[in-house]
Amino acid sequence: MSSSATLPGDPPGGRRAVAVWTIGVSVYFVAVIFRTSLGVAGLDAAERFHVGASALSTFSILQLLVYAGMQIPVGLLVDRLGTKKVLTIGVLLFTAGQLGFAFSPSYGTALASRALLGCGDAMTFISVLRLGTRWFPARRGPLVAQLAGLAGMAGNLVSTLVIARLLHGVGWTAAFAGSAAAGVLVLVLLLLFLEDHPEGHRPEPFPHRGAAYVRRQIAAAWREPGTRLGLWVHFTTQFPAMVFLLLWGMPFLVQAQGLTRATAGELLTLVVLSNMGAGLVYGQIVARHHTARLPLALGTVAATAVVWAGVLVYPGEHAPMWLLVVLCAVLGFCGPASMLGFDFARPANPPERQGTASGITNMGGFVASMTTLLAIGVLLDATGDDYRVAFAAVFVLQAAGLSQILRLREQAARRERERLVASRVETVHVPA
Repeated sequence: MSSSATLPGDPPGGRRAVAVWTIGVSVYFVAVIFRTSLGVAGLDAAERFHVGASALSTFSILQLLVYAGMQIPVGLLVDRLGTKKVLTIGVLLFTAGQLGFAFSPSYGTALASRALLGCGDAMTFISVLRLGTRWFPARRGPLVAQLAGLAGMAGNLVSTLVIARLLHGVGWTAAFAGSAAAGVLVLVLLLLFLEDHPEGHRPEPFPHRGAAYVRRQIAAAWREPGTRLGLWVHFTTQFPAMVFLLLWGMPFLVQAQGLTRATAGELLTLVVLSNMGAGLVYGQIVARHHTARLPLALGTVAATAVVWAGVLVYPGEHAPMWLLVVLCAVLGFCGPASMLGFDFARPANPPERQGTASGITNMGGFVASMTTLLAIGVLLDATGDDYRVAFAAVFVLQAAGLSQILRLREQAARRERERLVASRVETVHVPA
């Protein structure tokens, strides 16, 4: 499909669109800082709450479970209530969760705070995607989505560089409570300046009829092959890097590869930086060549599998540093590749169903990440911390996702061509 294809009633974009969208992205940026702040506070949390590794991993697993479980409900809320209201609820929840985590006196209350944070976090990304489709022309969709993902990785980087220093500088409570001020700031910006859509592009009201409406929205989005393909692309591409960054990368690099914590931290930072660079490249490529979506996704899956296998089967006791650097650089491409899933779901669904379709798509990678986190933990316990066996779980999920991508690709492409032809015919028949 040509990247220049437009749809009837496309919003104009422009400076106003950039300004409004930037406010929405700033909310997502702060949400990711809060989401990933535990990644640099794991040892501090274990000491503060007197828990071991298994209890500590529950923080991450619960957060992913809440996030994944909220995706379809949030998509429905965005379609029904609009972006501004859902983002407002999200900011209130994740800021309350961050504050609760700062002052939690026990493991149980800290766990509840992370669940609350995950619930608010779940409301941000789908809302930002919806904001992009309301304010920018359809041809800008891939680049806008990748830039939103880039903002998220920037939040991850801030967490790694800033929150870590605050923890060691001012202590647990001051670091987490102080960071919560960022939530208050974006809430003020959101309430004062964010609008759901540009003037003259208000969407047609869509009737809500209770449970019947919910079932209809989900069923209609799921029937579209593009939605299902988007879910499986997201499922197959996102989780290797997510698992590495969220929990198992540091133990693997330190315990299995014999690196210092400082060196391991630098390699994890490389994943983030690679992600940010790849996001810009992928967004530009897909904006110009829409048919590049699937080759980019499949290429990322193949590269990740090959390099990961190379590290795991390396004959020495430890993989050489150059190979670990390549692994972390390649893992950085997983995030941008997962964003391609939304580029399959977006053209497959009309505007009133975009939130629901995005929610279905966004579930994929987080379900895969949660499953892999659990599988690696179980296998490590069963094998006496044999990371080579435990990390082989990655290939099982990649194979499952890849089989679904290959099964759905032709059907989704055919439906997308039919929709584009229909939209062009409609444009021709619209009176001047």
